[in-house]
Amino acid sequence: MEIFSKMPQFLSDIIEKFFGKNGGSVLGVDIGSSSIKVVQLRRQKGRAILETYGELALGPYAGSNVGQSTNLPVEKVVEALRDILAEKEVNLTTRNCGVAIPFASSLMSVIEMPAVPFKELSQMVPIEARKYVPVAISEVSLDWSVIPQDRDERDDKNAPAKTEVLLVAIHNNTIEKYSEIVTKSGLSSTFFEIEIFSTMRSILDQEVVPVMILDMGATSTKLYIIERGILRSSHTINRGGQSVTMSLSKSLGISMQEAEVMKREKGLPGEASGIGLKDVIVVTLDFIFSEANQVVLAYQKKYNKNISKVFLVGGGSALKGLEEVAKKSFQTEVVCGNPFGKVVAPAFLEDVLKTTGPEFAVAVGVALRKMQESE
Repeated sequence: MEIFSKMPQFLSDIIEKFFGKNGGSVLGVDIGSSSIKVVQLRRQKGRAILETYGELALGPYAGSNVGQSTNLPVEKVVEALRDILAEKEVNLTTRNCGVAIPFASSLMSVIEMPAVPFKELSQMVPIEARKYVPVAISEVSLDWSVIPQDRDERDDKNAPAKTEVLLVAIHNNTIEKYSEIVTKSGLSSTFFEIEIFSTMRSILDQEVVPVMILDMGATSTKLYIIERGILRSSHTINRGGQSVTMSLSKSLGISMQEAEVMKREKGLPGEASGIGLKDVIVVTLDFIFSEANQVVLAYQKKYNKNISKVFLVGGGSALKGLEEVAKKSFQTEVVCGNPFGKVVAPAFLEDVLKTTGPEFAVAVGVALRKMQESE
């Protein structure tokens, strides 16, 4: 078993000494394509206390390397979950959890509807959804919410009487799959949540103006534009952290495993074999950032509003030097997401958690919701 991020036992012991013994603990579980991430929290005096966290690479379960994406059958995912739950160094003490569902397993779209009373709208949305859902409506779990209009939109007397609705659909087979994983792993989950909503909860505060979350995973990069706490736009780019590793492997003539280690240790500033790592890596990043800028421009054109800040999250965002390259590309403020900033932990862990944080945005967000649910 390969765990490449974890809280050592002695740190868990220190946290217990600082904040008391475990009680009412909850777990956030994020099952990604390249790793499983878990975060355990508990509430004390109105505060979220970090108890432990860990990350388990899934590549070895598919006969691949650490960092590589997988498409594991249910049985292998269950095996991996059982392994991390039993890992003594991670020291998880609860099975009471919430679980994130990958964005790719959902369908999400903003649709325009007539401005009619809610009761009438609730009858119209499932019918309109048939245009956007590629399978029978009976085969999915459908949810939707009205996106509030801002003052400028309400004051436009010439605008047609329209309202925007965020439509969300998850195939019933996906829910059944995750239910099976949870049951066979010995977990007790009360909800499944699409990962973007978990990320929003852990990363954002009270931003009113539009911001973008750039979530760089192993095989893809997800883009989310949020305004006033509402998801307004989403997009997926089919390149991610693994694309960077593959470029390094091919350019330097080294194995994927060696390229992954080099990427993590040296990042954008590194040099190797007379070839600038930055030059190799930037080719992939330029593609991702170019696509992202197109999404930003489309949003600005549609709503006449600028993106005020970009948050970097996901395993790929841990690449050294990424923040500076992103700032030059987006020409706006760019920051690495800090989900652990919403939990309490000893001060001496602050730097470690800031560095690790972007990878755990989803798991922290799920744990925060589970903790609120348990109040």
